Parts: sequence; structure tokens; C-alpha cells
Amino acid sequence: MVLCGLVPKPRSRLAAWFLADHHEGKASRAKVHTAPWWRVMCLTGVDYFSTLGYQPTIAFLAAGFLAPIATLVLVLLTLFGALPVYRRIAALSPYGQGSLSVIEERLPGWRGKAFVLCLLGFAATSFVITITLSAADASAHIIENPLVAPWLNLPVPMTLLLVAALGAVFLRGFKEAIWLAVILVGLYLAVNVVVIGWELTELFRHPTAFSDWRRQLSASHGSNPAMLAAAALIVFPKLALGLSGFETGVAVMPLVSGSGATDAEILQSRIVNTRKLLSTAALIMSVLLIGSSLVTTLRIPEAEMFKGGSANGRALAFLAHRDLGHVFGSFYDLATIGTLWFAGASAMAGLLNLVPQYLPRYGMAPDWARATRPLALVITGICAIVTILFSADVETQGGAYATGVLSLMTSAALAAAIALPKVRWFYIPVSVVFIYTTGVTVWSEPNGIKIAAWFVAVIVVSSFVSRVMRATEIRIDDIRYDETAGRFVNEAVERHSVRIIASRPKTGLPAEYGRKLADAQRSHHLPDDIVLFLEIKPGDASEFRGSLDVKGVDVGGYRVLRSSSPAIPNAIAGVLLDLRDRTGTIPHAYFGWTEGNPVTYLLKFLAFGEGDTAPVCREVLRKAEPNQERRPRVHVG
Repeated sequence: MVLCGLVPKPRSRLAAWFLADHHEGKASRAKVHTAPWWRVMCLTGVDYFSTLGYQPTIAFLAAGFLAPIATLVLVLLTLFGALPVYRRIAALSPYGQGSLSVIEERLPGWRGKAFVLCLLGFAATSFVITITLSAADASAHIIENPLVAPWLNLPVPMTLLLVAALGAVFLRGFKEAIWLAVILVGLYLAVNVVVIGWELTELFRHPTAFSDWRRQLSASHGSNPAMLAAAALIVFPKLALGLSGFETGVAVMPLVSGSGATDAEILQSRIVNTRKLLSTAALIMSVLLIGSSLVTTLRIPEAEMFKGGSANGRALAFLAHRDLGHVFGSFYDLATIGTLWFAGASAMAGLLNLVPQYLPRYGMAPDWARATRPLALVITGICAIVTILFSADVETQGGAYATGVLSLMTSAALAAAIALPKVRWFYIPVSVVFIYTTGVTVWSEPNGIKIAAWFVAVIVVSSFVSRVMRATEIRIDDIRYDETAGRFVNEAVERHSVRIIASRPKTGLPAEYGRKLADAQRSHHLPDDIVLFLEIKPGDASEFRGSLDVKGVDVGGYRVLRSSSPAIPNAIAGVLLDLRDRTGTIPHAYFGWTEGNPVTYLLKFLAFGEGDTAPVCREVLRKAEPNQERRPRVHVG
């Protein structure tokens, strides 16, 4: 049964296209385009692999000649920490909810939702900064190319143009985004293999570079292997951007196709394929990270790596131009620019999957946020604002990016430890490592947590504003009656009269119902007709909408309909509209006035779903049914 107020209104052709994948009032997951796991890996890979554009510079600036060893520590954490965690998270949240769903299940009510909102703030930080930082770095590669005219040194307008182009791709659709990612990642991996392979060959042809590196390493950190390992453990958190692809890898799970005869088999196949995606991406990136750090540390003069140097922020591109010529170097730049620009695609896809699964369901975003295109437009606008605020500066955004990524990875490790008590011996130490890494990052880059805090604050405040603004929606997807309740309704239909007394039971004894019926007859001059008592018990007030199961009970000859709901007035309004549509008769509902401060009752309704029921129920009906002649009648006495 579709309730009045939730029936889709006729749309223009533009609105129909814009809201094509929006399902009015439905909390279910919309069907999305899916693709083989290796193609979706390319969508996450544009984010994960694109860090090669700036990771070698970050590693050198953080660790100096220790960078290859610190990168090795990062790779070990990738393969034996992050990868096992996210392989587990993929099984625990097969619809791409990530660690948020695990925490939501363990913390019911407002506590869980508040925690999820905070994690969504960090997710928004990570994903939005992924888009803006990557686009800004792509602009830097364009501007710094030796063949580009000086008058194009306009980082902010160029970054805004790239962000707008990314948004336009997602307005077109996921299918096009995935194929573009496959092309870009294929080219990008190929040119990086060429550059790293060439430079490794040169290193083995000139082995003195290794001895020079060991001498410089001894001069800066000593020659004791234990001390070198300890130093690498201290500085490796600054290289944490090299872990950025795992959260998006899980977030885009709904795009991974599965096979099987049943939905359960398809879901299990999707989990297996997502694990292939994560493992393959991690192995590819691990090899490239170690290779890139080694060749850039040993093959680039130290002065060129610092700010103002030709290799700063583009170390592999510097080697491509210097050693393989400007023609290949420019081709490398094009591949890098395309990948960096599209690196935001996986972040965009992650947000387009995460936001509809949580905020609209909580009532903390407009219902149109379930649709891809309007949400993509909003995200693009936010990214444009962030780009302007940070002047398209890569380094300024780096701290916020690392903070967002590591906060999500820490929550994922903790979620795995909570959900899987038998293997906590493994996940608790991994969680400790991620907590340490996050703490070091926040301590060294305090601006990152400040920026993340702004994202969290904006999401929390806007979410509760939305919840208040949507408080008087019907908030019911459908209503189901058991056999007894259906019989009560059919008896009322035969009499062409539906009269409801809204009741809050105390004793639940026949005498109580007799007294309430007598009061209603005296106050409202009820005719001698069948009267149904409607009792809605408060449910989990933190939930926003869902289905209503109505149970019929005969209490000493009095017909009682019972159910529970997060919002009592909204549920009563929904039942009245549903009874009207089922019976073809306008229902009459009878309430008693509630004594007390109306402001207190309003706040109680917003927080706990109950309060001064009659006026709120009437307002819900007014908004749901604009035609007064078809609106159920509300009587208060």
C-alpha cells in the first residue's frame, strides 16, 4: 500500500532525468550499474594509484634518505594490516556501508547514529579532500609542464574546471565513469612501470648509487639496522596517504557484479570479487610504492625534491622528462593529469553510495538525496567551495586528507575487532597501530583535525536541521495488518464508517476502554457505531521511517489496533490515510488534549517521537493531503 503524500507527482522530462534513480519514500537500495571486479578496481585505483603522483615527494620530505625503508614499513602495514581488515569489512558490509554499519548495529539508538554522523564527517573529509586535492595536483602538473604557456598559471580556475568536469561525468552515469577509469588507470600504470623500470635498470647499471645512498643514510640516521627500523617506524605515519584506496574500495562494493542463481549467492560472489579487488590493488600499489620511493630517493638530487625544486610534488614526472625525453615526459604528464583528475571519481562514487544509505534513512537529509544526480551536483558544489577556500593548494589539504583516511581506517580496524571476537588477537594490535598512526598525523598536522572537525560539525548540524524540517512527514513506507486487524477494518467498511479513538493504554483492561469510549461519546457526541481503538507504542525514536505492523486485539469486546513506531503522531496519520484509501471512507480520529507546556511537548516529539499528539497528527495530515475534502478528520476534546 502506497500512502497518500508519498505518491510521486508528475515530473517534467528534466526532473524525471534528474531524479531517474530516486525511489519515492523507499529505504531499499536502488539498482545500480555493476561491472566486473577488475573494472571497479580501476575506479578505486584512480584514487589509490594516483598517490604515486605525490607520494614519493611526501616520503622524501618526511623521511629523507630513509624514505625507502619507511615506505617498506607502510607496505607491510598495507599487506598485513589494512588488507586483512578491509577484506573482513567487505564481508560485514556487502552493500558498501563500510565500518559505519558495524558500529551502528552495536550502538543502537541515538548513540549509534551520533557516532555514525561523526564518522560520516570524517568520510566526507576524506572523500571531498580526495576530489579537491587530486584536482589541484592535476592542475599543478599541467602548470609545471615545460610545454605549457606561462599564462596558464591559474591553479584555482583550472582546479574548479577539473572538479566541474568530474561532476559532469557522474551526471552522465556510473557506467561511463567506470570505463573512463579503466582507460586512465591502464595508461597510468603502463607509464609508471616504464619510468620505474627504466630507473631501476639505471640503478643496477650504476651500482655506486646504492653505496652513495647507504653513506648518506648512515650520515643522517646511523648504520645500526635496529635504529634505522625504529626511525622508519616513527616517520612512516607521514606517508599514510599511500593507504588511501581501501575505504573507497569497500564503498564502491555495490558496483561490483556477482554471479549466482539467488540473491544470497550473488551477494556472496560480490564479497569474493571485492576481496579480489582489494588484494590485487594492494599488491600492485605495494610494488609501485617501493619502486617509486627507491628510484626517486636514489636518482633525484636532494635539492630538487624540496619546495621550489623541479621534482617537488612530481618526482616520477621529473624523471620521465629528464631521462626519457620531453615527448614521453609530456605523455606521462597527460596520463598523470587524467588519473589525478579522475582520482576523485572513486571518492565521488563512495559518497554517492554512503550518503543515501544513512542520512535520508535517518531523516537527516532531504529524500531526494537518494538520487545520484542531485547529490552529485551538491558534492561538486561543496568541492568547488573547498577548492576556493584552500586556494587549490595541495600541501594545505594534505593534513585533512590523511586525517580523514586514517580515522576511517582506525574505525574499520576497531569495527572488525568488535564484530569478530574470536580473532581479536589480530585486529586489536592492528587497531593500536592505526590509532598510533592517526595520533602522530594529528599531532604533526593539527590543521587536519580542525578541517575534519568542521566537516563533522556541518554534517551534524545540517542533519539535525533536516530532521526537524522533515519531522511532519508521514515517515511510513507501508502498513501491514494481521488477520484480526484486517477483520476489524472490514467490519468498519461494511458500516461505511471508520471511527478511531487514539488511546494510550494504562491497565489494558476492558474497563479502561469502556471509560475512554464513554468519554469520547460524551465529548464528541459519537453516533452508535463501530469504534476502533488505535494504540501506537513508542519505538526507537532515532529511526526515521519504516513499515508499520498492525496487530488486532479483542479486549472484552472492544476492538483494538496495536503497533509501535518511532513517531506516534506520524504513525496515526499514516494509519488514517491508509484506512481512507482501503475503505473509501474518510476516517474520524478522536483525541484528548494533553496538559502541559506545548514547547516541552514539541521538543519531546523531536527527540522521542511522542508529545502533544493531536496537533502534530493534524499537521502531518495537512501536509500529506492538501485536499481538505479527502483529509481524515481530527477531533480533540
